[in-house]
Amino acid sequence: MYRPQEVAARANRHAPGLPGLPDLQAIEDAALVVYREFQATPQYRWGLSSQRLGTDCWIKHENHTPVGAFKIRGGLTYFDALSQANALPKEVISATRGNHGQSVGWAARAHGVACTIVVPHGNSLEKNAAMRALGVTLIEHGQDFQESREHAMSLAAQRGAHMVPSFHADLLSGVATSWWEFMLAVPLLDVVYVPIGLGSGACSAIAAKLALKRKLRIVGVVSAHATTYADSLAAGRVVAAPVSTQLADGMACRIADQLALDIMAPHIDHIVQVTDDEVAQAMRDLYADTHNVAEGAGAASFAAAMQQRAQLKGQVVGTTLCGGNVDSATVARVLAG
Repeated sequence: MYRPQEVAARANRHAPGLPGLPDLQAIEDAALVVYREFQATPQYRWGLSSQRLGTDCWIKHENHTPVGAFKIRGGLTYFDALSQANALPKEVISATRGNHGQSVGWAARAHGVACTIVVPHGNSLEKNAAMRALGVTLIEHGQDFQESREHAMSLAAQRGAHMVPSFHADLLSGVATSWWEFMLAVPLLDVVYVPIGLGSGACSAIAAKLALKRKLRIVGVVSAHATTYADSLAAGRVVAAPVSTQLADGMACRIADQLALDIMAPHIDHIVQVTDDEVAQAMRDLYADTHNVAEGAGAASFAAAMQQRAQLKGQVVGTTLCGGNVDSATVARVLAG
């Protein structure tokens, strides 16, 4: 075990030539922080899912973290970095559609920091309730994540509070521990499908691949109803896109992050767009095959693999059930569909 000062010294280590991406030592150090709260999540080669896909299909179960999604890993390492630097604020503010907010709320509570989270109107009722249960002060503002984010930044400036971003190097080091676990556990992976919201998941998968010197392909997955990352990667610059997804709220991003784009551009094999109908079918498939509930974004990687299943014969495919936080009424409606 590393001493705390050693962890702090390595907290800012990044992959050579790739600002913002943690190297192997930084990911291993981040794992020490994450594992104070929970152990590595499982990954299984589900027989029915493999049969459905027509090849070996492994699923990483990030729905098994204490907040039901992968984001908690980043919140833990972000706040640990603040603590190690003696820079913990009195209050933090952030914006979310739910899982990032739970991550920030969990970590803020652990460090005794007041936490305010801004969500758009019409946000998931159960995600809102989960955040409040962590002691978060919840504010509803705006019609989408981008409007909530801008309001959160304004509030932070007014109050002198610390604005926790949705994309940051100290978040990536924690999120990368999930992909590091997955790639270590299943070394023969040929390709992984990674849903893209604001980009921490995809960039962290890239970090883990580079850190472990793996040759697997990383395929990005976006909602066909929220295409800013697909459009921006194609154009080579940030291109805003309207958001109309009704199911994949974790991917409902209107404006891509430039740093995330810079990291993804040379390393993403290609982008797959999945419709809400395809996501709904993947939610049904995952429930039937694994009896795990997936939120829309949590089913997106399996939906993308299914869309491309004819191209995957004979390959070892990795997907991530990156979150299971979906309202009960939505689950009932989708499963009945």
